[in-house]
Amino acid sequence: MYWKKLSHEQVKQHIFSALDENLDYRGDHPILGIPGTYLDTTEFYPDAPFLKDAPYMSAMVRNPNHIGVHTLSEHSVLEVFQGTQRIEKELIKLVAEEIFNGDPGQQDGYVATGGTEANIQAMWIYRNYFKKEFGARIGEIGLVYSQDSHYSMPKGANILNLTNIILEVDPETRLIKKESLENKVKVAIEEEIKYFIVIANLSTTMFGSVDDIDMLGDFFTDMNMPFKIHVDAAYGGFIYPFTNPTSRFTFQNPYMNSITADGHKMLQTPYGTGLFLIRKGFFDYVKTDEAQYIPGKDYTVSGSRSGANAISMWMILQIHGSEGWKYKMETLCDKTERICKKLEGMGVEYFRNPYLNIIAIKAKYMSKELAEKYYLVANTYEFEPEWFKIVVMPHVKPGTIDTFLMELEGEVRGRK
Repeated sequence: MYWKKLSHEQVKQHIFSALDENLDYRGDHPILGIPGTYLDTTEFYPDAPFLKDAPYMSAMVRNPNHIGVHTLSEHSVLEVFQGTQRIEKELIKLVAEEIFNGDPGQQDGYVATGGTEANIQAMWIYRNYFKKEFGARIGEIGLVYSQDSHYSMPKGANILNLTNIILEVDPETRLIKKESLENKVKVAIEEEIKYFIVIANLSTTMFGSVDDIDMLGDFFTDMNMPFKIHVDAAYGGFIYPFTNPTSRFTFQNPYMNSITADGHKMLQTPYGTGLFLIRKGFFDYVKTDEAQYIPGKDYTVSGSRSGANAISMWMILQIHGSEGWKYKMETLCDKTERICKKLEGMGVEYFRNPYLNIIAIKAKYMSKELAEKYYLVANTYEFEPEWFKIVVMPHVKPGTIDTFLMELEGEVRGRK
């Protein structure tokens, strides 16, 4: 896991060089057939002085379309945007090979609108894989995930006509109960489910809990049932690999076939920057042959995509370098650990994965007023909450942490 840090000038030069390779709507090129153009100049005027030092905003104004999956071919899907599409390919290669330890050139991917789309993309691919390779029918494919999983799982199951198989977790460790897995899969098989799309969480949204991918993979292997595992690392993808050197969530683990990692969480890129990565050979199952007017066809849920979003992810990773990013993530974990030590001193029960910056505190230790004052997130807003969540992000100031802990300690003493 290593890539060199670039200077601001090097990043700027690389982006502007790529933009120069794109055809410019304002240039002398006779572009007549592309159903797109630059941003409306009434509001987004192209000669704003700051743009010459702002590569991301310049890309936004130039408005490149990154439709398609650019890792599938050496050639650009739309050659008018070949410069910035190459940057997206560089991003996919960096994340797949340096962060998730993939073999060189053996992963495909694209920048999706977010984790929800990326998770549904995986489900779509595997549903079609089972249909084509095994003759699976609708009603025979199950989607296996824990009760702590993101709501994109039931959403995707609903869209794709998959059967939900929801696993119970231990209320203290938040790990999937092995007996629940055994029982739920047994019932599913009795109900004619023959193929399994399995979701392994690399940080659940509420708890920051991490599923045991090897336990899931071993179970279905021993059952001799066709399965594929997709990892939802929308939250944990850009922190966990840097804080846990023994992570099993890599492409060297044969059980991990695809993974989602959002840029607009830990990476601090704009919303609309989710990353989807998958092993070579699987995108063909969702090739949209009807997209005849697109050179290279389309394989994605979203279709047209903002090239500027891919550029933003590349820029952030390059400006920090691997060592800088590792330091930043470790610093957040250090701050999180400090809070946990204070909570332990108060006798407050909480859940936290040691490699992540999420703390879920049992709701019985604080008032709703205190939770609302500091914008803590409850595990439910329909019923009485059992947990309130703290996420230690870069904007969280030490003073805010200290005042919260002081007020919480006052409430805990009052209860005693």
